[in-house]
Amino acid sequence: MNEAREFDAGPSDYLAAERTFLAWIRTGLALMALGFVLARFGLFLQEFNAVRPALPTASYHFSLWFGTILILVGVAVSVLSLARYLKLVSRLRGGKHTFDKPSTLVVGIAIFLAVLGLAMSYYLISSRPISVAHLLRTQEVPMSAISPALPGSGITRLASTHSVAETVSKLQTMLRAKNVKLFAMVDHSGEAEKVGMKMPNTKLLIFGSPKAGTPLMVASPSAALDLPLKILVAEDGEGKVWVSYNSPKYLQERHRLPEDLLPNIGVIAALAGEAAK
Repeated sequence: MNEAREFDAGPSDYLAAERTFLAWIRTGLALMALGFVLARFGLFLQEFNAVRPALPTASYHFSLWFGTILILVGVAVSVLSLARYLKLVSRLRGGKHTFDKPSTLVVGIAIFLAVLGLAMSYYLISSRPISVAHLLRTQEVPMSAISPALPGSGITRLASTHSVAETVSKLQTMLRAKNVKLFAMVDHSGEAEKVGMKMPNTKLLIFGSPKAGTPLMVASPSAALDLPLKILVAEDGEGKVWVSYNSPKYLQERHRLPEDLLPNIGVIAALAGEAAK
């Protein structure tokens, strides 16, 4: 049996071929439109992340790649469908049957989209990104993202020349040398990781001396809200490390502490400044 049998093509055959070609063009446009949406969504999150560094970077990197791939596939579908249409019209003019074999273009696109869909599903499951809406709703933003501190907040922030671990280690060494008790070190980023969330390296040191703190709380019981003293060592979205603390002057005004007791909390400024060097 001959692969191509002679027959007389009528207007309906040419119109059917044209409708098929237009359907392929629509498919190509749909792929390009979907790819554009995915790519632009990734770029949108990049711009949003520049303003809100707390956004997880893993949530947008691959959307740009997937979107670009879909756009290129849409272009390829349009070009291949044109070549297929011209070839089909040529065979119709020659009086040859062309519908006795599966379409290579159809099979190829179906397989590609299935593979791409599986890849996107695997990425979504493995990364489990936190949505923008969730971040805005819960306000789960690392303290290191608040830069600079708002005027009047009482927060002093110093840029550290060391990593978070090195800065924390320097603080611990100085506290031991001054015989100041370290009550606790809260690893905020470590605790976030335990529940499947990500945040920049952030550690809070809580320290003090009953000999220095007790007179403050006797003079103003509300001072217990801010005692023991605290120093926050945190990395921002750009990898820069900051040392933050409540300024002694702010604590004095907040709790109306006597001027002669200010040196009892003034040590925190010296500790933070030395740790950041």
